[in-house]
Amino acid sequence: MTKENNAIDLKLVKLVQKGNQYAFDHLVKKYQGKVLQLVARYVSDRSEALDLVQETFIKAYLAMPNFREESEFYTWLYRIAINTAKNYLIFTKRRPPLLDIDVDFTENVLGQTLIKTIETPENTLLRDELEEVILEAVNALPDELRMAFVLREFDEMSYEEIAEVLQCPVGTVRSRIFRAREAINETIDSHLSC
Repeated sequence: MTKENNAIDLKLVKLVQKGNQYAFDHLVKKYQGKVLQLVARYVSDRSEALDLVQETFIKAYLAMPNFREESEFYTWLYRIAINTAKNYLIFTKRRPPLLDIDVDFTENVLGQTLIKTIETPENTLLRDELEEVILEAVNALPDELRMAFVLREFDEMSYEEIAEVLQCPVGTVRSRIFRAREAINETIDSHLSC
Protein backbone atom coordinates (compact mmCIF):
# COMPACT_ATOMS: atom_id res chain seq x y z
CA MET A 1 0.00 0.00 0.00
CA THR A 2 1.52 3.31 -1.06
CA LYS A 3 1.67 6.35 1.19
CA GLU A 4 -0.43 8.24 -1.35
CA ASN A 5 -3.09 5.53 -1.31
CA ASN A 6 -3.09 5.50 2.49
CA ALA A 7 -3.45 9.31 2.56
CA ILE A 8 -6.48 9.05 0.26
CA ASP A 9 -8.01 6.38 2.50
CA LEU A 10 -7.48 8.54 5.59
CA LYS A 11 -9.18 11.50 3.88
CA LEU A 12 -12.12 9.26 3.01
CA VAL A 13 -12.27 7.93 6.59
CA LYS A 14 -12.37 11.49 7.95
CA LEU A 15 -15.22 12.30 5.57
CA VAL A 16 -17.10 9.19 6.71
CA GLN A 17 -16.57 10.21 10.32
CA LYS A 18 -18.21 13.54 9.42
CA GLY A 19 -21.22 11.69 8.00
CA ASN A 20 -20.37 11.49 4.29
CA GLN A 21 -21.97 8.26 3.02
CA TYR A 22 -20.43 8.63 -0.45
CA ALA A 23 -16.93 8.44 1.02
CA PHE A 24 -17.80 5.13 2.66
CA ASP A 25 -19.31 3.86 -0.60
CA HIS A 26 -16.00 4.65 -2.27
CA LEU A 27 -14.08 2.65 0.37
CA VAL A 28 -16.47 -0.27 -0.08
CA LYS A 29 -16.01 -0.24 -3.86
CA LYS A 30 -12.26 0.01 -3.46
CA TYR A 31 -11.87 -2.88 -1.02
CA GLN A 32 -14.83 -5.23 -1.51
CA GLY A 33 -12.93 -7.47 -3.94
CA LYS A 34 -9.92 -7.81 -1.65
CA VAL A 35 -12.12 -8.45 1.37
CA LEU A 36 -14.06 -11.09 -0.57
CA GLN A 37 -10.80 -12.85 -1.51
CA LEU A 38 -9.72 -12.80 2.12
CA VAL A 39 -13.05 -14.05 3.47
CA ALA A 40 -13.20 -16.75 0.78
CA ARG A 41 -10.07 -18.27 2.31
CA TYR A 42 -12.19 -19.00 5.37
CA VAL A 43 -15.58 -19.70 3.80
CA SER A 44 -15.82 -21.46 0.43
CA ASP A 45 -19.55 -20.97 -0.16
CA ARG A 46 -19.82 -17.79 -2.25
CA SER A 47 -23.15 -16.62 -0.84
CA GLU A 48 -21.89 -17.08 2.74
CA ALA A 49 -18.66 -15.27 1.85
CA LEU A 50 -20.64 -12.38 0.34
CA ASP A 51 -22.75 -12.18 3.50
CA LEU A 52 -19.58 -12.02 5.58
CA VAL A 53 -18.16 -9.29 3.36
CA GLN A 54 -21.34 -7.29 3.89
CA GLU A 55 -21.14 -7.93 7.64
CA THR A 56 -17.49 -6.81 7.61
CA PHE A 57 -18.37 -3.50 6.00
CA ILE A 58 -21.31 -2.96 8.37
CA LYS A 59 -19.00 -3.55 11.33
CA ALA A 60 -16.41 -1.22 9.80
CA TYR A 61 -19.00 1.48 9.25
CA LEU A 62 -20.27 1.21 12.83
CA ALA A 63 -16.71 1.25 14.18
CA MET A 64 -15.59 4.11 11.94
CA PRO A 65 -15.99 6.78 14.66
CA ASN A 66 -13.44 4.83 16.72
CA PHE A 67 -10.90 4.49 13.90
CA ARG A 68 -7.65 6.10 14.91
CA GLU A 69 -4.83 6.66 12.49
CA GLU A 70 -2.63 4.15 14.33
CA SER A 71 -2.88 1.77 11.38
CA GLU A 72 -3.71 1.97 7.71
CA PHE A 73 -7.39 1.70 6.88
CA TYR A 74 -7.08 -1.48 4.84
CA THR A 75 -5.16 -3.34 7.59
CA TRP A 76 -7.84 -2.26 10.04
CA LEU A 77 -10.50 -3.48 7.60
CA TYR A 78 -8.65 -6.79 7.04
CA ARG A 79 -8.56 -7.36 10.80
CA ILE A 80 -12.34 -6.87 10.95
CA ALA A 81 -12.82 -9.24 7.99
CA ILE A 82 -10.61 -11.96 9.50
CA ASN A 83 -12.33 -11.70 12.88
CA THR A 84 -15.75 -11.83 11.22
CA ALA A 85 -14.80 -14.92 9.22
CA LYS A 86 -13.19 -16.65 12.23
CA ASN A 87 -16.23 -15.95 14.39
CA TYR A 88 -18.46 -17.38 11.67
CA LEU A 89 -16.36 -20.54 11.54
CA ILE A 90 -16.48 -20.91 15.31
CA PHE A 91 -20.23 -20.38 15.30
CA THR A 92 -20.78 -22.93 12.53
CA LYS A 93 -18.06 -25.29 13.83
CA ARG A 94 -16.27 -25.44 10.48
CA ARG A 95 -12.67 -25.34 9.27
CA PRO A 96 -11.40 -22.96 6.61
CA PRO A 97 -11.57 -24.35 3.05
CA LEU A 98 -8.50 -25.62 1.31
CA LEU A 99 -6.52 -23.12 -0.73
CA ASP A 100 -6.27 -23.38 -4.47
CA ILE A 101 -2.89 -22.22 -5.77
CA ASP A 102 -0.91 -22.77 -8.92
CA VAL A 103 2.70 -23.71 -9.52
CA ASP A 104 3.64 -20.37 -11.08
CA PHE A 105 2.72 -18.70 -7.80
CA THR A 106 4.59 -21.26 -5.73
CA GLU A 107 7.70 -20.97 -7.83
CA ASN A 108 7.75 -17.23 -7.17
CA VAL A 109 7.02 -17.66 -3.46
CA LEU A 110 9.65 -20.29 -2.85
CA GLY A 111 12.19 -18.36 -4.89
CA GLN A 112 13.12 -21.23 -7.12
CA THR A 113 12.20 -22.67 -10.46
CA LEU A 114 11.48 -26.30 -9.79
CA ILE A 115 10.44 -27.36 -13.26
CA LYS A 116 11.76 -26.05 -16.55
CA THR A 117 9.32 -23.99 -18.55
CA ILE A 118 9.62 -26.20 -21.64
CA GLU A 119 6.25 -27.87 -22.05
CA THR A 120 6.74 -31.57 -22.44
CA PRO A 121 4.39 -34.33 -21.28
CA GLU A 122 6.86 -35.18 -18.51
CA ASN A 123 7.14 -31.58 -17.32
CA THR A 124 3.36 -31.17 -17.44
CA LEU A 125 2.96 -34.25 -15.27
CA LEU A 126 5.67 -33.05 -12.88
CA ARG A 127 4.07 -29.61 -12.72
CA ASP A 128 0.67 -31.11 -11.87
CA GLU A 129 2.18 -33.37 -9.21
CA LEU A 130 4.17 -30.51 -7.71
CA GLU A 131 1.13 -28.27 -7.65
CA GLU A 132 -0.76 -30.96 -5.75
CA VAL A 133 2.11 -31.42 -3.25
CA ILE A 134 2.43 -27.69 -2.63
CA LEU A 135 -1.32 -27.27 -2.26
CA GLU A 136 -1.43 -30.08 0.30
CA ALA A 137 1.57 -28.60 2.14
CA VAL A 138 0.00 -25.14 2.40
CA ASN A 139 -3.36 -26.56 3.46
CA ALA A 140 -1.70 -28.77 6.08
CA LEU A 141 -0.18 -25.77 7.83
CA PRO A 142 -1.69 -24.78 11.17
CA ASP A 143 -4.11 -21.86 10.75
CA GLU A 144 -1.79 -19.23 12.28
CA LEU A 145 1.10 -20.20 9.96
CA ARG A 146 -1.12 -20.50 6.92
CA MET A 147 -2.79 -17.12 7.43
CA ALA A 148 0.52 -15.28 7.93
CA PHE A 149 1.92 -17.02 4.83
CA VAL A 150 -1.16 -16.26 2.72
CA LEU A 151 -1.27 -12.59 3.74
CA ARG A 152 2.39 -12.23 2.85
CA GLU A 153 2.49 -14.20 -0.37
CA PHE A 154 -1.01 -13.74 -1.81
CA ASP A 155 -1.87 -10.28 -0.54
CA GLU A 156 1.76 -9.07 -0.56
CA MET A 157 1.34 -7.39 2.80
CA SER A 158 4.38 -6.21 4.73
CA TYR A 159 5.35 -7.92 7.98
CA GLU A 160 4.16 -4.84 9.87
CA GLU A 161 0.77 -4.90 8.15
CA ILE A 162 0.36 -8.61 8.85
CA ALA A 163 1.23 -7.98 12.50
CA GLU A 164 -1.53 -5.38 12.66
CA VAL A 165 -4.06 -7.65 10.99
CA LEU A 166 -3.22 -10.69 13.10
CA GLN A 167 -2.66 -8.60 16.22
CA CYS A 168 0.70 -10.08 17.09
CA PRO A 169 4.31 -8.83 17.15
CA VAL A 170 6.27 -8.49 13.90
CA GLY A 171 8.76 -11.07 15.18
CA THR A 172 5.93 -13.59 15.54
CA VAL A 173 4.83 -12.88 11.97
CA ARG A 174 8.37 -13.40 10.67
CA SER A 175 8.65 -16.64 12.62
CA ARG A 176 5.31 -17.94 11.35
CA ILE A 177 6.15 -17.18 7.73
CA PHE A 178 9.61 -18.74 8.11
CA ARG A 179 8.13 -21.87 9.68
CA ALA A 180 5.45 -22.06 6.96
CA ARG A 181 8.03 -21.79 4.16
CA GLU A 182 10.24 -24.32 5.91
CA ALA A 183 7.37 -26.81 6.21
CA ILE A 184 6.39 -26.34 2.56
CA ASN A 185 10.00 -26.74 1.40
CA GLU A 186 10.41 -29.91 3.49
CA THR A 187 7.30 -31.38 1.89
CA ILE A 188 8.56 -30.49 -1.59
CA ASP A 189 12.03 -31.86 -0.87
CA SER A 190 10.65 -35.15 0.42
CA HIS A 191 8.43 -35.44 -2.65
CA LEU A 192 11.24 -34.65 -5.08
CA SER A 193 13.59 -37.15 -3.44
CA CYS A 194 11.12 -39.99 -4.03
